[in-house]
Amino acid sequence: MKIRMPKVPMKWVWLVATLVAVIVGGFTWQRWFPATRAWVEQTAVSFRGGGGSHEGEAAGEADPHAGHDHAAHAGHDAATSLELSKQAIRNIGLSDETIRPIKLETFRRSITVPAVVVERPGRSRVQVATPMTGVVTHVHAVQGQAVEPGSLLFQVRLTHEDLVNAQTAFLRTLGELDVEQREVARLQQVTRSGAIAGKILLERQYALDKVNANLSAMRESLRLHGLSDKQVQQIEKERRVLRELQIFAPNIDSHGEDDLRLTQRAIQAAYVKDEQPQHIGPLTLQDLPIHKGQSVGAGETLCTLTGYDELFIEGLAFEQDIKQLRKASQNGWAVDAILEEPGPESSVIEGLEMAYIDNQVDAQSRTLKFYVRLPNEIAKDDRANGNRYVEWRYVPGQRLQLRVPVEEMPKQIVVPVEAVASEGAETFVFQQNGSHFDRVPVHVKYRDQYSAVIDNDGSLFPGDVVAMRGAHQMQMALKNKSGGGVDPHAGHNH
Repeated sequence: MKIRMPKVPMKWVWLVATLVAVIVGGFTWQRWFPATRAWVEQTAVSFRGGGGSHEGEAAGEADPHAGHDHAAHAGHDAATSLELSKQAIRNIGLSDETIRPIKLETFRRSITVPAVVVERPGRSRVQVATPMTGVVTHVHAVQGQAVEPGSLLFQVRLTHEDLVNAQTAFLRTLGELDVEQREVARLQQVTRSGAIAGKILLERQYALDKVNANLSAMRESLRLHGLSDKQVQQIEKERRVLRELQIFAPNIDSHGEDDLRLTQRAIQAAYVKDEQPQHIGPLTLQDLPIHKGQSVGAGETLCTLTGYDELFIEGLAFEQDIKQLRKASQNGWAVDAILEEPGPESSVIEGLEMAYIDNQVDAQSRTLKFYVRLPNEIAKDDRANGNRYVEWRYVPGQRLQLRVPVEEMPKQIVVPVEAVASEGAETFVFQQNGSHFDRVPVHVKYRDQYSAVIDNDGSLFPGDVVAMRGAHQMQMALKNKSGGGVDPHAGHNH
């Protein structure tokens, strides 16, 4: 006996299948909807570009321009698509670097303020002076030369009367100390035998203590004259007066006693390896007013050294920008510097660190100064005739602009401002489509001097390849192409 199942009507099958499809599509629409929409738009553009031509052929009409309308036959709308030759692409400045896919990125809205490169106060410049009176016997560097910290700069023969007298008195007291020590040693032996009273030995010991006290005072006096502990020990050991002052190039960030040296004979321009301070870059002898044979007084400047391995950029912001500057400083946002150079291109120094903001507004200009660290680099390092000359890439006095971020906009489509063309209320970018560039209308949410933020409304998708410059030239080329040829009957009265 066969059991017959009740027959389900077809309309219920279709209803259930449709319901299941709607539910599945609702859960997965984010995966298939963008691709489907792009396919529909591309298909629509294809039909718009080629529909008129195919209808004419079906009606039996001969197309007089058959074989010449490349955009229509290739599926491109002639009014919104442009094909450029290799020469035209190069003329616009397009390349693999400027034709690239767009992506979502974090955009920082910024303000642009004028700025100038300045020295670091107390760090970029140091004056080398002599602490003692003397006569310059040797000048080991020339103006403009680059020297490393620890290089010998000058040798000065001392004529400082006080220093000479102090060293002489120190040597005389050292001699008295030797005499007293020998006398005390002799009396100690005699006192043990009972030949003389112990009172005499005690008196000589008191005299020895007095000499030691005088020596301690004289050592401090020599240190006040500029001698180091090593130099005082050298005088005490060798029992000779130091007659020559040797002055070495100091380290700007670390000053030590060995920047000045006193010796009794000339030495080579060498610096002890384990005593040499570390420095990022060489020092430049900026000003050298001293010459050989010149008599110099205590405290007189011998030369000026500059170290430009790191500089400051001094920005001038308006008073109303104080709150935004502080926000950028608190968040640690990087600052960009724009250096104007010959030609259409500008050099952008990215990722600079803000050092500090001044606490005073200028009363006359109503501007607030703030400072940004600028790491420097050597542009040219030349060695000629045994001397070294260095040219730095950035030097004080250079004018530039600072781009300070004041607001973050995450997940935005950001393109250079040269990638956007405008015509009336419409704004366009040019998307690469094979050998053509299709004009795509977009909405620009924000635009500044350098970048444009495009609304992510479906007109463009991440991964679309867009021309990052030359949009205005391509827009003009489209307008010229759609303008048509010259009327052959123009000027004739029919």
